[in-house]
Amino acid sequence: MNRIVLILCIFYLPLTVKAQHPITFFTKPEAIKLKQLLKVYPLLNQSFTSIKNDVDKYIGVDIDVPVPKDPAGGYTHDRHKANYTLMFNSGILYNLTGNNQYAIIVKNLLLKYAALNPTLKNHPQATSNSPGRIFWQALNDANWMVYSGMAYDLVYNALSEKDRKIIEDGAFKPEVDFFTHDLKNWFNLLHNHAVWACAGVGIIGIASHNNDYVEMALKGTAKDGKRGFIALMDSLFSPDGYYTEGPYYTRYALLPFVLFANALNNSRPSLKIFEHRNKILQKALYTCIEETNLDGRFFPLNDAIKEKDYTTNELVTAIDIFWKVYGPDKNLLPIVKKQGKVLLNIGGASIAEALQTNKNIPEYFPYKTIESTDGANGNEGGLSIFRNGTGKNLSSLLFKYTSHGLSHGHFDKLGIMLFDKGNEILTDYGSVRFVGIEQKYGGRYLPENNTYAEQTIAHNTITVDEASDFGGKEATAEKFHSQKLFSSYTNLNVQVASAMEDNAYPGTLLQRTVYMLQLPGDKKIIADIFNAHSAITHQYDLPFHYIGQLINTSFSYNPFTTKQQALGKKNGYQFLWKEAEATIGDTTIQCTFLNNGTYYSISSLIQDSAQIFFTRTGANDPNFNLRHEPAFIIRKKGNNQSFVNVVEIHGKYDSINELSYNSYPSVKQINLLQNDDNYTIAEIKVDNNTLLIAQCNKDFNVDSMHFANGLTWKGPFLVWYNGKKL
Repeated sequence: MNRIVLILCIFYLPLTVKAQHPITFFTKPEAIKLKQLLKVYPLLNQSFTSIKNDVDKYIGVDIDVPVPKDPAGGYTHDRHKANYTLMFNSGILYNLTGNNQYAIIVKNLLLKYAALNPTLKNHPQATSNSPGRIFWQALNDANWMVYSGMAYDLVYNALSEKDRKIIEDGAFKPEVDFFTHDLKNWFNLLHNHAVWACAGVGIIGIASHNNDYVEMALKGTAKDGKRGFIALMDSLFSPDGYYTEGPYYTRYALLPFVLFANALNNSRPSLKIFEHRNKILQKALYTCIEETNLDGRFFPLNDAIKEKDYTTNELVTAIDIFWKVYGPDKNLLPIVKKQGKVLLNIGGASIAEALQTNKNIPEYFPYKTIESTDGANGNEGGLSIFRNGTGKNLSSLLFKYTSHGLSHGHFDKLGIMLFDKGNEILTDYGSVRFVGIEQKYGGRYLPENNTYAEQTIAHNTITVDEASDFGGKEATAEKFHSQKLFSSYTNLNVQVASAMEDNAYPGTLLQRTVYMLQLPGDKKIIADIFNAHSAITHQYDLPFHYIGQLINTSFSYNPFTTKQQALGKKNGYQFLWKEAEATIGDTTIQCTFLNNGTYYSISSLIQDSAQIFFTRTGANDPNFNLRHEPAFIIRKKGNNQSFVNVVEIHGKYDSINELSYNSYPSVKQINLLQNDDNYTIAEIKVDNNTLLIAQCNKDFNVDSMHFANGLTWKGPFLVWYNGKKL
């Protein structure tokens, strides 16, 4: 009797499971409800019509599935990328219209891949230890698997058993075997590439009822849980959702995280995957959004394409799925309004409803000051984003004291960036790459990404002896992280964070404290105190890479107008034209530039002497791969050196009416009253007012009392303005 029951269970279970299709992207009940809502919400119908118009051009067409040969941007690369998007969209349309022509598109393409994929070896344009087969890198193959797997699930019920077997054995199995055997080490990485790989294998496993695939995706090829999707959720994000490679790659990694989690939520609800680690995926999304500028562009931390913003498909997908999973959030309405499209799922329908019923949607997301920790346990440094102002008058200051950031990290310990009114002011280069442009190194990272963009001199932080942090070696950098000393954000007039780095340059301690201050009279200034300590003499270079037109300097310099040379020979210096230089002694110097109608001034204390350089990228760049951007560099030499700088946002230039307001900086003088192992005390003259900043260099206890230079204060810092606490 028991044996008969067992046989019946084995026989009927697959039929019960197969009846669940579709299940990866949405379920059959969701599709039925969504079909009804298409007639109700214009934005939902608009998104549907847009996809339908694209797909309908391929009905009855023999679509090419070429033998792979081109790198990114080439015909075969773009055709295969278009094919998996077409299959996915066709699968959605099949469920929403019932038109079998859409299922035929998916079937015919997957059958062609079933014939092609078993014949493929490593891609002829592969350049790394993780080559692809359909594409030049395995990462793109993983993209193909994610979308092709969902497409297969979406049309599963329209396929014959024979076609299913051909597709599963021919189109999918070679790719899964390639990932989990040939590229096993890559598949088991703790890296955004592995997220895509696990999602691809896992979604195909769910779509084809292959539990072995799903288990490998969830737990790694050894199925011991040390690798795989769950381990990636536990290791790549800090407890508050910061992704170690930075927001550009948070955006990219979120897509496979969300799509596979969605498929798991539908097929294995008992996992409660969206609740995992205190809703870590939701935290990652909100942290990623906070790491954008007013125009929606992701802050260019580490490798980043600076044009990428939150209207990208990855964030459309994440927000729409989370809207269903975690519930509506009106704070996201400014973003989804700018996205201008929604997914064809229940979350997308709910967003379309919210946009239709909420008539007074703010123009901007309500950004706020945040402090993110780095590392899986939140103990590997972090990132502070100071915010001052609201709406279009928002200023954002970034202070980066994170870990390296894996293979996409840059050597920029204690670097800063400044954005104001949506404009990039103190800038980071981002990455040197033209994605999808075949002529530029096949769309891959260009050599200058490593030789310039990653190097320390390309960032707004100290470079010691013209050498990059950790000797420019990723393996060394990955062993260390900067350490936060103290921070405070409760007083919006005084926001501060302090951090140190003592591993980037052996024998040298770097300590930087950044203050975003709101002074009376609506004055915004940033005070930047950067101390370098060493037992021996070094050369310290502190650049300010800026975007804007130089207006004025308080000092004379020697310009090189007929002949220029590079600032140095290596570690990024070889790419900087030396356009002018000066030698300055014992004074406060000022440099003012104009950016989109607002003036910005950098006031710098020069004690003893320093060299000043005006530079511009473009030297030793015969292929013109680099943007030509200016920098203002302060060079000091000695064992212990202090850089005290004040960045002031001021004035306005009205080019239409040809009027200039408040174009001169308010800062008149900077004095260093005390600077030793225990305290740094700076005096800044602002017009006829006195700003005093006192900070501790050793004792950061919030309850400690301090007495120095006639001042008394409690805690690690004090900011006084005209004798009163700011």
